[in-house]
Amino acid sequence: MALPMLTIDTSCLLPVMRPLLRRCLWLRAVALRGLPGVGFFLLLWVTPALAESRGYGPVPVRNFQAIQLLFLGMYGDRAAVVPKRTLDVRVELAQTAQIFDEQGRGTSARVKFETLRSALFFRYGLMESLELSLEIPAIYRYRGFLGGAIEQVERLTTGLGGPRGRLKGTGFVFDVNKSGRTLFTGGEGDFGLGDVSLFAKWRATEERGLWPTASLRFGLKLPTGDEDRVFGSGHTDLGVGLALEKTLATRWIAYVNINGVFPTGTVSGLSLDPIFSSVTAVEYLWTPRFSLVLQFDYYTTPFDGTGLKMLDRGVTEVAAGFNYRLRDHLLWQVYGVENVDFTTESAADFTLSTVVTYRFDT
Repeated sequence: MALPMLTIDTSCLLPVMRPLLRRCLWLRAVALRGLPGVGFFLLLWVTPALAESRGYGPVPVRNFQAIQLLFLGMYGDRAAVVPKRTLDVRVELAQTAQIFDEQGRGTSARVKFETLRSALFFRYGLMESLELSLEIPAIYRYRGFLGGAIEQVERLTTGLGGPRGRLKGTGFVFDVNKSGRTLFTGGEGDFGLGDVSLFAKWRATEERGLWPTASLRFGLKLPTGDEDRVFGSGHTDLGVGLALEKTLATRWIAYVNINGVFPTGTVSGLSLDPIFSSVTAVEYLWTPRFSLVLQFDYYTTPFDGTGLKMLDRGVTEVAAGFNYRLRDHLLWQVYGVENVDFTTESAADFTLSTVVTYRFDT
């Protein structure tokens, strides 16, 4: 006798499985992007230090894309901490060209402007192995000055096309919509305070033989920026990270950062996922006062399923710059950031930044 066929309706499981699937895909992206940086550092780990080299660390890059600036930025940092009872005061200016032009089913994004992000940063050595930091940022949006140079480079290389070609006659626009609702918008000349951030870094180990200097980093972003004018997320973010650094030879130092940021609340009604970022950098000490830095940066996005590439996709970038100690207590840094993941259409076009740090011995 034939047995009756058993039929199971699995449609009831879909609401449960969708969030689980999204989290698995996020963990897959973390593994694929983060493991190369870890592997790079493990490869360098087996190289013993040949000489003492202080170095100046990686350049303090973060994701400068206009919307991603709303979240806690675990900037590129070294594992070493500032000496006890020492105060560093840092002024940072970062000029970023932002340009996006995409249309989808019920979604649209037309963005063309430049962001000048200025920040005042205080870092204090509380203990021999612990430093505390405070960052106060301000954001200014306007037409900027990088566009002309970028267009000339594109004409000489790939040709002027894509969003920059389509928005050539547009001076300033900031308009991101979904399902007839404005997600993000702003006007030319908008200026305001961003979200203030607090950081702590605890040095767990010092470099010795094959062992690198390793530090744990912690971050807290406070909702001080105006959410309606897209200067802040309106909510607190928490961050945790690991910083490693290893002297490879007399003039070479390697750095690795691995960070996780956990936004709270929503932004423009959009739910948020954790953000993963990694920095892999190499510094070459040309002289005791001058060094060159090359680094690779990756960031995931907190957004998912909006239908807009500029929100839903991660960012891969290369940064290059130099560190120059003008005086014993005065450091000058300059760096540029270029998107190298052109197919994602989610990164800022180009960033040029200068940083000045003065150290006070108290």
